[in-house]
Amino acid sequence: MYIIAGLGNPGREYENTRHNAGFMVIDRIADKHNIKLDRKRHKAIEGKGVINGEKVILVKPQTYMNLSGESVREVIDYYKIEEKSELIVISDDISLGVGALRIRKKGSAGGHNGLKNIILHLGHDEFQRIRVGVGDKPSGRDLAEHVLGHFNKEDMELINESIGLAAEAVEVIISDGADAAMNQFNKKGR
Repeated sequence: MYIIAGLGNPGREYENTRHNAGFMVIDRIADKHNIKLDRKRHKAIEGKGVINGEKVILVKPQTYMNLSGESVREVIDYYKIEEKSELIVISDDISLGVGALRIRKKGSAGGHNGLKNIILHLGHDEFQRIRVGVGDKPSGRDLAEHVLGHFNKEDMELINESIGLAAEAVEVIISDGADAAMNQFNKKGR
């Protein structure tokens, strides 16, 4: 069984913002695999389904980004999965160009507060993650304003494409492992 957690902030005002790239990937996976995101528990919205013959739990933490680890920890404890091999976390990344993907099996939070909180609650940084590039903040712009801001039309086209690629990367991780997904999807954005 895999837990696939996409990070974001709950609420209409945060829909389609840079910080909600993880939620967007979860929604794409749910649509593609006919998984209903219809349960509210573990401080999250969840959906159960099957991808490539493996049971999956899709998770959208509802704790707001900075407390994502609370929800992820509860889900892991409930389903009793092996977090180093059966947890996949999807987040935005401002250090990657818009549309780039970066898949890793472990590593630091890279300044991302949601990942930082997950690492805090797990007690380690050895879990698979997919980072979706949303581009660095323009000079003089506040970081919070940038990540909570919406994409312009050109960037939205790139993000829509990378959301689809991130959903495919999840499928590859499940069927062939993280190394195969890294070889296929770790590419530079603009």
